[in-house]
Amino acid sequence: MNTLTSDHILLTGFPGFLGSELLLRSLKKSSDRFSCLVQGKFRPLAEQKLESWTGKHPEVRDRVRLIEGDITQAGLGITVSDGLSDVSRVQHFAAVYDLNVKKEIAQRINVEGTQNILRFCEGLPRLSRLDYVSTCYVSGKYEGVFKEDDLDRAKVFNNHYESTKHEAEKSVRLAMKNGLPATIFRPAIVVGNSRTGETDKFDGPYFVMQWLLRQGDRALLPRLGDPDRFTINLVPSDFVVEAIAALCADPSAAGKTFQLAHPAPLTIGETVRVIAEACGKRLIEIPLPKWLAKSAVGGIPGLERWLGIPRSSLDYFVHPTSYDTTNATAHLQKLGIHCPRFDEYAFRLVEFMKKHPEIRKQAMI
Repeated sequence: MNTLTSDHILLTGFPGFLGSELLLRSLKKSSDRFSCLVQGKFRPLAEQKLESWTGKHPEVRDRVRLIEGDITQAGLGITVSDGLSDVSRVQHFAAVYDLNVKKEIAQRINVEGTQNILRFCEGLPRLSRLDYVSTCYVSGKYEGVFKEDDLDRAKVFNNHYESTKHEAEKSVRLAMKNGLPATIFRPAIVVGNSRTGETDKFDGPYFVMQWLLRQGDRALLPRLGDPDRFTINLVPSDFVVEAIAALCADPSAAGKTFQLAHPAPLTIGETVRVIAEACGKRLIEIPLPKWLAKSAVGGIPGLERWLGIPRSSLDYFVHPTSYDTTNATAHLQKLGIHCPRFDEYAFRLVEFMKKHPEIRKQAMI
């Protein structure tokens, strides 16, 4: 076991997928102990997940404590008696990751929840670092290369998810200016595990996979604008977890922002063709302006449900932003971590999706 300096870590976002993956990895490769802030309604799922781990990984036992609370409440809805005064790290994963989320819900969870975490950090005398999970899409509709230290360049957003994550990151950066030790992680669009295909929900590019799989050998798909003009940045969950875990353990990562994106992503056209091949389909693309596609999907009753492709996801077929990964690439190369290309593992995502039709599409809220 690669034993690191032992920390008491407060983790939010468990039993969500990425939070769970990071927790399990950390338990296996460090001697850290964890207090996981869990909403009451998700406690049974959290307990079930921990129980399933214990049999396979004895090192998990007695190193994870579940604490009922809620990031949207003052003081996180917990009390001093919960024994968190010696917390030395906070890893904040909890957020609502849903392009269709209502503004008031996104504001409460993403913005107010993050601000409550920041206030809680102020009261931790032994805090050495906050690890905050943001998103590349704090960029909004910015046209051009969005750098890791860019934030104010973003002015217009596609949805409330983007705008509230942008506002939340502004709060974190302000706290950093005021002395809070923190690291910001910005994943791109996260898909399943590149080795197993595993994921906990099907959204984003999975909508396209599902649409193609419902058709015959020849499958139709709208082509919005010039599909080879824009890129789409997809990253597998195992890369994101490995990168965050490694950078959390790297003292030189403190105070930096890391865009966990592929440095040379495929274009939309290339991505769609890779998905079609992984689905075993011959693709027939139908040129269609984005405004017309969005009008049709949003205006024709039942069309969005029939297609299985949400209107909100169409914006990412003509997304004008590319993401600089200078910090992430420089640090991760030293650690032997790299992001695989989508065409190297897309077939595993399709196979996993075929085998698990029971998996949900909705985010945990």
